[in-house]
Amino acid sequence: MSWLNKVRTSLSSLTAKKETTPDNLWIKCPNCGEMLFSQEYEANLSVCPRCDHHGRIRTDMRLGHLLDAGFTVLPSPKVKEDPLKFRDTKRYQDRMKAARASNIHPDALTNALGAIEGHKLVLGVQDFHFMGGSMGMAVGAAFVAGANRALKEKCAYVICTAAGGARMQEGILSLMQMPKTTVAVRRLNAAGLPYIVVLTDPTTGGVTASYAMLGDVHIAEPNCLIGFAGQRVIQDTIREKLPEGFQRAEYLHAHGMVDMVVKRHDLRATLAQVLGYLSPAKAA
Repeated sequence: MSWLNKVRTSLSSLTAKKETTPDNLWIKCPNCGEMLFSQEYEANLSVCPRCDHHGRIRTDMRLGHLLDAGFTVLPSPKVKEDPLKFRDTKRYQDRMKAARASNIHPDALTNALGAIEGHKLVLGVQDFHFMGGSMGMAVGAAFVAGANRALKEKCAYVICTAAGGARMQEGILSLMQMPKTTVAVRRLNAAGLPYIVVLTDPTTGGVTASYAMLGDVHIAEPNCLIGFAGQRVIQDTIREKLPEGFQRAEYLHAHGMVDMVVKRHDLRATLAQVLGYLSPAKAA
């Protein structure tokens, strides 16, 4: 082997050993633009340490943060999928397969039976990462199942909402979930069981127009978007400029639509306190 080939071989080995930086090592805060170390950002519950922006979090992180250890994830009800054989640029079935490939849970709403500081409850969590948290028949069925389990256990039902509205691929069937979930809330009220809503970013459309605004207590995370129609639609309809902060948690709190705005790190303690007032009996 000539000296030139030896040099080439040495350079090739050095190049092969060069480490590459993973693409997901850093994350950019969508609010202030600060570059954050991904692991530290997740360890901080997806809250920016610089500007306090509350990012969207997944179902399992929400459950693990709020519930005491030893909770049980409840099975998701089975519903008929793609009842309208819907197709836009893609088939609805293909969209569902793609959503499930990147999610642990089968649809946007997941329930768990557990406790918060000893106060027994059923906790439902909507995940915006699953087709925008959209409300279809599976979400409606899961909500009713969560309410029914709370009735059976004689405990509170707490729901963390996050949705872009009704699922367009299910048409009128998705809109039918609004009265369906409303009836489930009425049954909780009739039984004297607490129903608490935690509004997270974003909570919009048919979800806001039904179970998201029917709670005994409404708690919102800071600066989360809460509304029915989009701001541009409202502004074009009334032909007036909307006030600053319109449809944000703090604006709704100032106008009596939300009871309190609570930072994510304080949410578990706040829920424990509210549950203590509304259902003081602790889990055995």
